[in-house]
Amino acid sequence: MLVQQRTIKQPVSLSGVGLHTGSITTMTFKPAPENYGIRFRRIDLGGSPEVPADVDHVVDVSRGTTIAIGEARVHTVEHVMAALVGLQVDNCIIELDANEPPVGDGSAKPYVDALLKAGFEMQNAPKDYLIIDKPVQYHNDERGVDIVALPTDDYRITVMVDYHNPALGSQHTGLFNLEKEFVTEFAPCRTFCFLHEVEMLHDAGLIRGGNLDNAIVIVDRELKDNEIKRICDRLGIKDSVILGTNGVLNDRPLHFKNEPARHKLLDVMGDLALIGVPLKAQVLAARPGHAANIEFARKIRKLYQQKQLVRKYQHERREGVVFDINAIKKILPHRYPFLLVDKIIDFKIDESIVGVKNVTTNEPFFEGHFPGQPVMPGVLIVEGMAQTGGILLLNGIENPGDKLVYFMSLNNVKFRKPVLPGDTLVFELSMVSRKSRICVMTGKAFVDGNLVAEAEMMASIIDRANSSIQTAGGNGAGVTGTSKTKSTLK
Repeated sequence: MLVQQRTIKQPVSLSGVGLHTGSITTMTFKPAPENYGIRFRRIDLGGSPEVPADVDHVVDVSRGTTIAIGEARVHTVEHVMAALVGLQVDNCIIELDANEPPVGDGSAKPYVDALLKAGFEMQNAPKDYLIIDKPVQYHNDERGVDIVALPTDDYRITVMVDYHNPALGSQHTGLFNLEKEFVTEFAPCRTFCFLHEVEMLHDAGLIRGGNLDNAIVIVDRELKDNEIKRICDRLGIKDSVILGTNGVLNDRPLHFKNEPARHKLLDVMGDLALIGVPLKAQVLAARPGHAANIEFARKIRKLYQQKQLVRKYQHERREGVVFDINAIKKILPHRYPFLLVDKIIDFKIDESIVGVKNVTTNEPFFEGHFPGQPVMPGVLIVEGMAQTGGILLLNGIENPGDKLVYFMSLNNVKFRKPVLPGDTLVFELSMVSRKSRICVMTGKAFVDGNLVAEAEMMASIIDRANSSIQTAGGNGAGVTGTSKTKSTLK
């Protein structure tokens, strides 16, 4: 796999009909600078808005993957994305004068041929690979879908499909060498559907541009000639149609015996490209579909964002530690004697966090709370929770240095056991909900596995520029923020 980023040398265009919308589209691949990523540009709309190709902008997965920003939508991006990933293109602008790329023959080959014609240009910036270092799993029991990413030093995909349909049966395939196999073994594999789905898809507003030249239709039921004619008339198919004998409408020959499984692998590649960075992993997918692919891509992208944040603050890798005290000081403004979390040992971006506070007899509050009977003040236990939660909140948003976190309320605060010198406090915070900029978390504090305190917290995240509060303060309950922010628990 390549070490440096690359783009294409020159613009290249192709035109045709969109599979689902039926729009006639001209699409142009253009070179892009380093670290630009893949972006679709709608030149038919005012201002030529760009839509970044990532899962944060996915808005629909109905038989294809649609991305959008506002009114700028791009349908069925997965085959284009698979072509770019398969050819290891990191930076590219894709201009469209309509809302869907031309489908071509239903495979990724037309895009691959165009990109090969454009040629490639190596760039100076290194590729930002996401290296999977522990298994990541997705399971959907209702759909029978399982997808897992396993550690490896390159990019491999294995796919199994089984639709419990005798017309297709069970199929499997695998891509093990991107450079040697993608262009010839997978890019030419075409999209497919079952005969019984055709009318349903048409009624749902899909396959408006579909025909027997850009999709394989698998025959899964017997039809009489008059029924075939009725379906063709309804769908506007003027060519003659026969059920055929090879299991495919009109006896169209398959490029490979397991072409449907290979196309599913192509879809997985395209959807996982929306993670936004190249991947080093062994991906195993059983019965994948666009909805499952995108949910899995969301998990992987969140893992990538988490790794980015950890690298930003934690420069020295330490076993069992996500953020050490030096990293925490880069995130929080608190200093002695009010910094009440020593390290973060677990962190799932925008989901949960675990912090540790070592309570020693040297804590200044023990001098007066209480003389001869040192007990950690409950309000400081809650403050430790709040500081840990502040790291979770501010690292779950973009540009945390420009934000303020106000803790708006504490509910159901309970203190179960006293915390004494020599104890190790473990704070566990979980995100309950995040609506716009209002967040609700639950917090628990443990010593030796025993619950010593708990609370429910509500916080508001606002832009620093919109706040009239310029100094840190508080009523003894807590202050959280980054080193560039000031905020108070009220």
